[in-house]
Amino acid sequence: MAKKKPDVKKKAAAKKNAPVKKKAAAKKSAPVKKKAAAKKSAPVKKKAAAKKKISAKARFNAAWLKKQREALLAERESYTRHAEFLEAEADQLARDREPGDVQFDEESGEGDSIAVERDRDLQLSAQARAAIQEIDEALERIKKDTYGISVVSGLPIPKERLEAIPHADKRVEEKATGMSWR
Repeated sequence: MAKKKPDVKKKAAAKKNAPVKKKAAAKKSAPVKKKAAAKKSAPVKKKAAAKKKISAKARFNAAWLKKQREALLAERESYTRHAEFLEAEADQLARDREPGDVQFDEESGEGDSIAVERDRDLQLSAQARAAIQEIDEALERIKKDTYGISVVSGLPIPKERLEAIPHADKRVEEKATGMSWR
């Protein structure tokens, strides 16, 4: 017996006539936000107002600044004389010492007193030279009209501090908190 071939046309017609299943209603999604027609640009931040440059001439009168300058020069001269004296003394100690004078035994310790004294003189002279450098920097600040302004924060140094330490370049709280460590 011969098998019947299913009629392709009939099946296609049957599919056409079959009721169409409705798709489940799609869930409503959140309303889409409309983009702004022209996106506003973020407001441009104004640069922080530059700190007003505090002038030494504006804070202090000319007579007071002259007095400070004279005090700085006198202090510089004193430190210079002291440093030169100590260096000369150290050189003299080195010349007076004979080669082989250093003894390292139980009686003399680790070296003679002349070498120790010479080292002390050189260290004190170096400290005096460092103070001279600080004074020179203060004199330069007077010339640049920045005298009395902290080099750390830019805030004014109180007049009383400058009278006590004319070469001061930091406020007390900056010096005390270690903000000035070099």
